[in-house]
Amino acid sequence: MGDAAQGEPRQHEVFSKPFKVQPAFEFWKTPSNYREYPGGKDLPDKTKVWRVQNTGKNVGGVVSHCFGYEDSPDAEVLTAGFNDGKESGAVGVGRHGNFLQWGFSGPPSRMTEPGKRFFLNCICYIHKFDGKPPLIRVQASDRLRAVELALVSNRIKNPKFRTDMFAADLLDKSKGDAALLAKFYQDNLELVYRDKKYCIDLELPAMGLQSNRKVETLKRLIELLDDPRHAADAREALRRYTRESFETPQEWRAWFEKSRDRIYFTDVGGYKFLVAPQGYPVRPPPPRQP
Repeated sequence: MGDAAQGEPRQHEVFSKPFKVQPAFEFWKTPSNYREYPGGKDLPDKTKVWRVQNTGKNVGGVVSHCFGYEDSPDAEVLTAGFNDGKESGAVGVGRHGNFLQWGFSGPPSRMTEPGKRFFLNCICYIHKFDGKPPLIRVQASDRLRAVELALVSNRIKNPKFRTDMFAADLLDKSKGDAALLAKFYQDNLELVYRDKKYCIDLELPAMGLQSNRKVETLKRLIELLDDPRHAADAREALRRYTRESFETPQEWRAWFEKSRDRIYFTDVGGYKFLVAPQGYPVRPPPPRQP
């Protein structure tokens, strides 16, 4: 990452408290690497950016992949970073628990006025999370990673890459067509999970469920424990998508009702429904990517 943040500032207090940040926008040529990621081919020729610093370098800072960054309530993207290595929207500045992840490399003497104000606001903001460490450590990759890797799977020379990364039934259906393999995952994105390989859960639709990451799905699976037609499959899904091991439907219902306002689903944390601790500052989940 070089000198610029990408896109319009988010509706977030780090752009207004205690100092108002007023970026000066420019339009830079869209990096070719953006085209290599899901959705990249549809990006415009120019990308809207604003300078955080003036180092004159295209590299030196660090961005994180945006895929899965915000899938737990302890993490949020504060701004994307314009970069020559990862996808459009990669995280230039983010928060994970009580850690501020500042990806720009320049010292304050090299920052623009909006960059300085943004930096100071971020420091003030992270202080709110003192004593609130991260909830999640990386256990798996986000489901969009399956689409990304499928798109480039024919370029990987290691013959074990495809068989180690993707479910055997999907490899058989795609017959070596990387674009078709990626389409299978994209079309079933709400049902993707990772169990050593990227899989698609076809058991959920058989129970009338179209997503494995909605809290409504968890509630319905618990209800299906009382249905003899689906009880076994529902119990297997609860095993797959939670860390709980209750024996009876009554125990599952009691757990859900007690925790429902703090339940969230995380791909990065292992494709599980987890419960945030009491009093943890839970951030509302961001909109899902199509």
